[in-house]
Amino acid sequence: MRGRFAPSPTGSLHLGNLRTALVSWLQVRAEGGEWLVRMEDLDRVTSSPVHERDQLASLAALGMHPDEPVVRQSERFPLHHDAIGTLRAQGRVYECFCTRREIRDAAQAPHGDLPEGAYPGTCRQLTEGQRAEHRRDGRRPALRLRTDGERFTVHDLVAGTFDGGVDDVVLQRADGVPAYNLAVVVDDGLQGITHVVRGDDLLSSTPRQRLLQELLGLPEPQYAHVPLVLAPDGTRLAKRHGAVTLADLAARGVGAHQVLARLGASLGLCAADEPVSADDLVPRFRIDSVPHEPWWLASDQL
Repeated sequence: MRGRFAPSPTGSLHLGNLRTALVSWLQVRAEGGEWLVRMEDLDRVTSSPVHERDQLASLAALGMHPDEPVVRQSERFPLHHDAIGTLRAQGRVYECFCTRREIRDAAQAPHGDLPEGAYPGTCRQLTEGQRAEHRRDGRRPALRLRTDGERFTVHDLVAGTFDGGVDDVVLQRADGVPAYNLAVVVDDGLQGITHVVRGDDLLSSTPRQRLLQELLGLPEPQYAHVPLVLAPDGTRLAKRHGAVTLADLAARGVGAHQVLARLGASLGLCAADEPVSADDLVPRFRIDSVPHEPWWLASDQL
């Protein structure tokens, strides 16, 4: 078993990120496998080595250490571009000249059972003349995957069975940077990742990634999508909600060992005030016992 935690180094990890990381780490440790950390630093504007160091320090403070050196997606662009070349040779790539506004407006229209924000294929049938006109107007194209109505059923260890269609997902942004869905598939495949634990907000993207895995000849990992941590107002946990990072909580007198106990309690592994280490939680953990509902934080926990 090889699992991974793959945050974006754009800020400190909050309780939701740390809880997902803990589930990933426990799953791998319970099976005697290897656990990796990969920095998904595709956004070179907001990604920062400072944030990366902070995130690794937070994981270490809770007892989670990767078994191999950290990998950064920004250092693997040639591998991602090679994969796009493979898809291009299959006739699966086309240029998309849509602006962000055009994409946003198109994505707001209903598209059946395609993922939220699905692209309807506006640029699929552009002629060479139309593409040349867009270039003269100064538009730089992104690259999209040409799909053909594919559907995939994902048998998730936490979320259960999920069935979904695949849209024409972005493979490479207009600035030449590989897009998330392509990069994550290539990196998981080349790193030999067998088990992926991540937030259930990414579940709807999994059919997209399954198609890319098939087209690129990469194996399908076993997925476990963990319900999110919600703030008292019912929205997804974020910095604006208060003390949600280890540094925030430490400033309020809540140490890393107490945070670990709270995270363990949210997974049914210990009492919220039990003095435990991450290693103590390993023999108590089973992936099929991860709660299927979000973890709601009370106001006095922030």
